[in-house]
Amino acid sequence: MSEIRFPEMRHEIVRAVQALADPVYQWSAWVRRELPPGEYDEFTHRVHILYDDTQVLEDPDAAIGAYLRSPEEADAMRHLARAIDSLFEELGTELSDEEYLQAPGWAAIVDAAGVALATLRDGG
Repeated sequence: MSEIRFPEMRHEIVRAVQALADPVYQWSAWVRRELPPGEYDEFTHRVHILYDDTQVLEDPDAAIGAYLRSPEEADAMRHLARAIDSLFEELGTELSDEEYLQAPGWAAIVDAAGVALATLRDGG
């Protein structure tokens, strides 16, 4: 298992993937807004961490050494990116979190995130 340059951002990536892997949390936090005072979360926030802030889903291989530890982790993130990209290609990027959670393609995101989370926790 190799070291990474940005362990704090890796932690944020793991938290984002964990949120995507947990439908109970998604409905509670993203739809019903059942969060502790002062906390905020939504699907868009998680997508921004994974695409814009770290670009780990844009180019998982380039993230090895920065945020990811192995090619196995990169492969798991690539699979998650395909699931998210597929949903966005089908439905666009302007729906509410609740509409995304109800979409038939949402289960593929939850499944891919679960695999990615297990890989990230195992260290790839």
